[in-house]
Amino acid sequence: MKSIREFKEFYIHRAAVDMRKHISGLASIVEAEMKLDLKAQSLFIFCNRRRTLMKILYFDRSGFALWFKKLEDSKFPWPTLWERETISVSVDDLSLLLDGVNVWTRFEEVHFERFL
Repeated sequence: MKSIREFKEFYIHRAAVDMRKHISGLASIVEAEMKLDLKAQSLFIFCNRRRTLMKILYFDRSGFALWFKKLEDSKFPWPTLWERETISVSVDDLSLLLDGVNVWTRFEEVHFERFL
């Protein structure tokens, strides 16, 4: 099985997806809605409405593969306030997201009027 670090790009489909969809259904979302190249060295990430299930689709030289992760006691942090339907993330952010860390809330920049 491949590591996520072997891929170049990582795309999140922000809208919730029916998890009964398998490779063909998710591939059609990548082409029709996300307008991305299915055979690129990319991971395409989908989540259900309750944010307890995640599927990751990719092409592996000879065909498509699908990873599946289910959370038992928590939810995946998901970009709900973004306007874009397709969101590009870094490999580090994806790794944190898979661990349940909310990468969507960043620290605000602090400005000081004076130093003591």
